Amino acid sequence: MGLRPGHCYSDRDRAYTRYAITVPDRNYIGAVPGLKTRQFNSGNSEKPFQAIVDLIADEHGLLRDNALESVRTMINRGLLKVCGKEGFFVKVRVYPFHILRENKQAQGAHADRIQTGMSQAFGKPIGRAARVKKGKVILSVLCDPDKALAVKKILLASKARISFDLRSVVGTNVESLGSKPRPRKLKMIEEEEAKKAQEAAAAAAPAAETKAKEGTAGKEAAPAAEKKEAKPASKEEKKK
Repeated sequence: MGLRPGHCYSDRDRAYTRYAITVPDRNYIGAVPGLKTRQFNSGNSEKPFQAIVDLIADEHGLLRDNALESVRTMINRGLLKVCGKEGFFVKVRVYPFHILRENKQAQGAHADRIQTGMSQAFGKPIGRAARVKKGKVILSVLCDPDKALAVKKILLASKARISFDLRSVVGTNVESLGSKPRPRKLKMIEEEEAKKAQEAAAAAAPAAETKAKEGTAGKEAAPAAEKKEAKPASKEEKKK
């Protein structure tokens, strides 16, 4: 059976998220479907951008992980053409934690003769979705101020891939984005430098220990030498 349309999951039911890994006895969900959203951060996270463009939900709804990935890839493709490879940073600000359920039924001609079971059963897990409230920021893009309007148009083009209304806002409060990940290359460089520093410290430790031992031995030898140099007093001096 193919993928059902997004409006089938527009109802905001009670969150279905209980998947206890460490306590299986309290596990409400037998198995969690794999996450289809591959990335939550992309672009240049090191450049100090001065403009931020937010994609905001205008109503409550459920945003499935496949729709979120589709929106992200479409926006990323458009930003590469407008801003270049190093001219933007994208951060997805929602996470698909809600587990969707479906009571699978036979479809097609004379399906009513094949279908058995309750029509409104609890269902089985089939996917994930993010529970989005009105005014929630779904995705943010950092860019240069002269590219902000073009980025806004790209974000508004994603309306066709989401089942509820959206709006886009341009601002300058870049700090509202929160933390940004470090590039993998910089992390590798820092790790290599830390390893080299540890190796250098380990190599210098034996030399420092030998110097310290030599110093302590010299201090111990000094009083002994002084005692040897000191001559015993003569008999005349003792009489005096």
